[in-house]
Amino acid sequence: QVQLVESGGGLVQPGGSLRLSCAASGSIFSINVMGWYRQAPGKERELVADIASGRIARYADSVKGRFTISRDNAKNTVYLEMNSLKPEDAAVYYCRANLRRFPGGPSADYWGQGTQVSVSS
Repeated sequence: QVQLVESGGGLVQPGGSLRLSCAASGSIFSINVMGWYRQAPGKERELVADIASGRIARYADSVKGRFTISRDNAKNTVYLEMNSLKPEDAAVYYCRANLRRFPGGPSADYWGQGTQVSVSS
């Protein structure tokens, strides 16, 4: 089994900062990509940022220059540093990991349960 556990969400004022963490645990051989997605009420889930094992990152245009994704391969953990938060950043943020559970096995996506980020004065 594989579990992804997110933490760090909460309520922040516009212009504020939050740091999200997501730790993957369980039967894991290797993790290819880890990333963050978000879903606001009435909207589809969208990619915020992801980072490959070689630490090549990509970002949604809406967060470039404000958010930074990083990962600690030794801890199977991905972080999302969010600065200059805007009301439109409010959403449930989900962690995703594309990983292999054993050598030569297929890669598959796993998701966390989500953490709420609220941006309001």
